[in-house]
Amino acid sequence: MKRQILMAGVCAGLALAAATAAGAQSVDYGSLQQLFNEPVTTSATGSPQRSTEAPADMQIISQDEIRRSGETSLPGILQRVAGIDVLNWGAGQSDVNVRGYDQASSPRLLVLVNGRQVYLDHYGMTVWDTIPVQLDEIRQIEVVKGPSGALFGFNAASGVINIITYNPKFDPVNEAKISGGLNGAASGSMMTTIKLGDAFSMRLSGGGSSIQEWKNTGPLPTASERENPASAKANLDAIAQLAPKTELRIEGSWSNVQEDTVVNGYNVSVLKMVTQSEKATLTSDTQFGLIQAQAYQNKLDADYKIGPGLLWHNTIDVASIQDLFKIGTANTFRFSGEYRFNTLNTAPDAGGTVDYHVWSGAGMWNWAINSKLTWTAAVRIDDLGLNRTGSFDPRIILANNALWNRNLVENSENVTLAWRPTGADTFRASYGRAIEAPSLIEFGGIQYAYQPFPGFTIDIMGNPTLAPTVVTNYELAYDHDFTIAKLGVRVFDQDWTNLISQLNETVIGVAPTLTTNAAMNYRNVANSTETGVEVTATGKLAEGLHWRADYTYTDVKDSYFAGINPVLQRAAFQSTTPTGRGNVGFDWEKGPWEADANLHYVGAYQGYAITNGNLMTVGAYASLSARLGYKMHNGITFALSGQNLGSSSQVQTRSLEAQREVQFTISKAW
Repeated sequence: MKRQILMAGVCAGLALAAATAAGAQSVDYGSLQQLFNEPVTTSATGSPQRSTEAPADMQIISQDEIRRSGETSLPGILQRVAGIDVLNWGAGQSDVNVRGYDQASSPRLLVLVNGRQVYLDHYGMTVWDTIPVQLDEIRQIEVVKGPSGALFGFNAASGVINIITYNPKFDPVNEAKISGGLNGAASGSMMTTIKLGDAFSMRLSGGGSSIQEWKNTGPLPTASERENPASAKANLDAIAQLAPKTELRIEGSWSNVQEDTVVNGYNVSVLKMVTQSEKATLTSDTQFGLIQAQAYQNKLDADYKIGPGLLWHNTIDVASIQDLFKIGTANTFRFSGEYRFNTLNTAPDAGGTVDYHVWSGAGMWNWAINSKLTWTAAVRIDDLGLNRTGSFDPRIILANNALWNRNLVENSENVTLAWRPTGADTFRASYGRAIEAPSLIEFGGIQYAYQPFPGFTIDIMGNPTLAPTVVTNYELAYDHDFTIAKLGVRVFDQDWTNLISQLNETVIGVAPTLTTNAAMNYRNVANSTETGVEVTATGKLAEGLHWRADYTYTDVKDSYFAGINPVLQRAAFQSTTPTGRGNVGFDWEKGPWEADANLHYVGAYQGYAITNGNLMTVGAYASLSARLGYKMHNGITFALSGQNLGSSSQVQTRSLEAQREVQFTISKAW
């Protein structure tokens, strides 16, 4: 593998000899948006593009859409996007995935903030409240659908949520906001931009929120498994212009969160998390192209109040370097290398440490064949080296650290051909392959011996022999601009191999012997296929009044390995993925007034009941959210917004029922 990375570097060096510079260091999205008259992306290829022209199925959510929505969380905003599945377990916890396969602690979605991963590596999941940015400092959210590992990085299996905040160099945003409402909801936030001449810019932000947990409708979860969600977070983003063509960007963040969380499909636990991160990015526009060196560290303390208590400490260090350059006017190349080191203690039984390092090399070629036809190809190779040190519980199976000494080498690929025969039409054919690596907990971060009855011990443990999950996706896309309306159609086909189970205390994976206890662990349990169609439409009814609609149909078929019970091992994706989901919405602006309403629909599906873990029907439901805002000349805005407005409570999962929420907000911008 190291030889492959070296060869990629040699090829990049030879190409650089003829390269031309790629452009400025910082991206001024505001100017680009004015130029294109719509939100643009640079994340897929490094060059500015409309989302319909990018070599990935991408939808961009603008700050105007975020504000108008009145949503109080990122999952609430994301469920308005075509093809996005959201499981709302409680007032503070949701899981998000693209086009089905959603589950508790969903591991398949890569989530980034300005290029730094914010999904948490211990479970390979995203706890959305730990993301340390305020909704008002987000310039845009790029929602990428389908495997995109070669374009966006490690673990981008089902898709990518790429959050881009305002750049303090170009966007002097300043705002304070307070909000209160039903169910004890209270929140406040503030952000301010500081500029010292032309060489230094910085944005500081912070905020906190709390709300009462949704009400119980049965005996579970118990009082000890419930706590009112609350969060506090702070963020720093600073840019220093070191030279005319060289800049340094420093970002730092902290969050402290408590919430109820669903683990292993149906168990409810109180979760307390503290995260912190530091990142430095050095970018220089050179004669060899736009070179970027980046390093960051993420730290996590996760305390699960379940059973004996689970306290995990996870640290990830990532360093990368990339070069973006052009040869002529038609060919853009990007070559990169990355190293990451990821470590986790064993819990609740201490004494061990599980870690892995990953060496990665990637390359992209974007070829503008002519003014109407573009070809993009990207490949990434990841070489993961697994390791374990420390002690084991007595009589535990696999009690040999040498079993963790293994390497996994996998490649990710993205290929797209985009054709714009007219200014109103875009056709895109794409292929993607990406890897979902097992999490550190799945690899062995959990270690616990318990006795269901005297004289019989079961060990709960990870599995060093797990294979990564691989997803491939084929997609055809068509977009047409009718002037008065825009239409988009996507047809896709996916294959998943080696899907991984969750834990269940009733499933014995390894029988006891004379010298070892019985054991339960994570296993590769199934392959699965999915076909689907997604239709989106937007239009204008009158001046200032716009409408939008989308619907996504998916058909999932699971194929289980011998001896697997898909319900007990939480792998019944065919049953738990709704066949249909969609949205209908309107937004209106006139003078100082603005309004937005959205009806989110999810078809019937099966969910794991928190009472016993069995599959139970969740009937089709429609959830209404809305906002009305008034902006005064002095920068003060008053807004009334709400979610789940159609009823006082609504069954959306087999966990707690979603409650009606209404908030009144006052904000001041300067």
